[in-house]
Amino acid sequence: MSIDAQVLSWVRERMPPFNDEPPPPFDDDQEPPPPKPGPARPMQRVQLIKYHSLNAPLAPNDQKVVLELKGASSVASRAPLDLVAVMDVSGSMSGSRLDSTKKALRFIIRKLTDHDRLSIVKFDHFAARVCALRCATEAAKADLEALVAKLDDRGLTNIQAGLETGLSVLRERKFTAGRAANIMLMSDGGQNVGDARNVDPGNVPVHTFGFGSGHDSTLMDAIAKKSLGGVYNFVDDDNKPNILSETFSQILAGLVTIIVQDLQLTVTPFMDEATINKVDAGTYPTSTATDGITIQFGTLYSAEERKVIVELALRDHTSFRPYSSDVAKVLYRFSFEGQQFTSNTELVTIYRSRKAPDAADDAPPPQVQAEVARRRHADSIKAAMEKADRDNLEDARNILVEALKALERLADPMVDMLRKELHKLLELFKSKAIYERQGRPAAISSLASHDRQRFTARGDAEDIRIFATQRMDTYLEQAKQDDDRPIPADDVKAEEPEPEPDLEPELVPQDVPAAPKPMAWEGRTLSMALRAIAAVLSLLAFSIMASARTSGWNDSGHFETYRYTIGVNVVVCFYSIVQAVAKIRRLVWPSSISRSISSYCCSLFLDQVLAYLLISASSAAASRNHLWVSKLGTDRYNNKINIAVWFSFLGFLALSANALISMANLFSRI
Repeated sequence: MSIDAQVLSWVRERMPPFNDEPPPPFDDDQEPPPPKPGPARPMQRVQLIKYHSLNAPLAPNDQKVVLELKGASSVASRAPLDLVAVMDVSGSMSGSRLDSTKKALRFIIRKLTDHDRLSIVKFDHFAARVCALRCATEAAKADLEALVAKLDDRGLTNIQAGLETGLSVLRERKFTAGRAANIMLMSDGGQNVGDARNVDPGNVPVHTFGFGSGHDSTLMDAIAKKSLGGVYNFVDDDNKPNILSETFSQILAGLVTIIVQDLQLTVTPFMDEATINKVDAGTYPTSTATDGITIQFGTLYSAEERKVIVELALRDHTSFRPYSSDVAKVLYRFSFEGQQFTSNTELVTIYRSRKAPDAADDAPPPQVQAEVARRRHADSIKAAMEKADRDNLEDARNILVEALKALERLADPMVDMLRKELHKLLELFKSKAIYERQGRPAAISSLASHDRQRFTARGDAEDIRIFATQRMDTYLEQAKQDDDRPIPADDVKAEEPEPEPDLEPELVPQDVPAAPKPMAWEGRTLSMALRAIAAVLSLLAFSIMASARTSGWNDSGHFETYRYTIGVNVVVCFYSIVQAVAKIRRLVWPSSISRSISSYCCSLFLDQVLAYLLISASSAAASRNHLWVSKLGTDRYNNKINIAVWFSFLGFLALSANALISMANLFSRI
């Protein structure tokens, strides 16, 4: 018998019989207990922090803004967990690896509370649900541990079937309100049946664990990356078999501290002030709509952070006076216990002035520099991987060395951990054999961690602790204990939520006014009022003069002087209305209309010309009327002309005052 025939015969003997009947529906999940009462005081679950330069020139320029969403450190109130453990039980899992996986599952079972639910799915050539979603009560924990102990290895590796079954358990459950659904998928090999890349997990986070040097790290990362918030973990258990419990404990520590779900951040630029060049949110999905750019994060653990780099292009406002510019608005949304919450809108404000940017004074804040450096650090790891995958390890190492040098100029608490990460990768990029066995999966898990801003195991859960939370540190120590030692189920004591912090407003330089208005002198309201008065007076002047008509030869239309006065007042009325409307727009929307120096010159010129025409027309009409009265005496016709001349003269005064304001506006910009 040939070797291939022997292998096929061995597989058939160890595979379960084929069953073409459709699987039963997974709607038999156990009803969870009522939710725990909330904290006595309202809890601020998420805090938005903005980091950016406080100053920028009026000339066009680019600005980087870091928006940080930080989860509350208190877990007195968290989302109950619906967890499905999808476990590889194929033939390659035999021996110590299967035993270590069982131990890790027992740790998970013991750490869950009666408000959490667990289901176990196993897969080899086929997939099967070991148990329905059950509440992790003390009685259920004993049953679950007994089911785990009975698991044995056999068959090939069909990751697709295991993942689809796990998703079906979650999608078909009856009780979903406010519950956080997650999958932990573990395997030690590459798929040889089906293709798990074709499975769409939707919004269910899938956290994958690749055991040893034989697993397909690219596949496991692709599965996690396709889900919302899932991460790939490299478990190097070839040298340290007990590391499985430690690695599982880190992901579980996050899952049992989920404080918000469906978290998303929306950034909207004020189009007259700035446009968005780029939004860097790692591998989290983004969407663009009329209300701005929205980033979807999914779940957020207690004390976790999500940082987004927004690159803004500020518009050219060199014709403006220095002013505080609202360049963008930000808000976030999330759900908890089935309810939707939306934050208040916060503004990103930058003071813009004529001062040329100084490299030292106007440098981005340290937080912005550190986040930009971390993203470049991740890009360097990706570039080094691409070189190493093409068997160019020397260039790959050179890229990592240059990334190390770039960190020398930074002073940030995370920098030491980034250096440690690069030193470890340099060791794993020494030879092709080491790279394929450990280097590639370690680099992929590093990229997954930086892209998701979430802890991942890079071979060893203790080595690189970037993005680890305090709860993860606690669980790590507990996972190192012997399997027969008791482990507390819930580490949440009678915590009181942190009081909502008093957030200080964004700082404005002390040597400048707090919020000067752009584009105009502080008398813009007075200017608008004078424009309106001039329009009303001119309207009254030409209306009264035009109504001074008789049936005889002394009609106002018969005299060129009066026709000239009526025409000038009509022009002044129309001009004043246009200017008043423009002033009102600028009062309501302070930066809705960009004005150049030439527009101020034009306003001053028209104000002066029309003021001259108005006073000359009023004087001519007054002289003509005085001459008529001196010869023929007063009558009703003369009185109307006299009243119209007075309104025209008052309109001249209002227009002259506006000419002075236009002159002040122009000279303030020269």
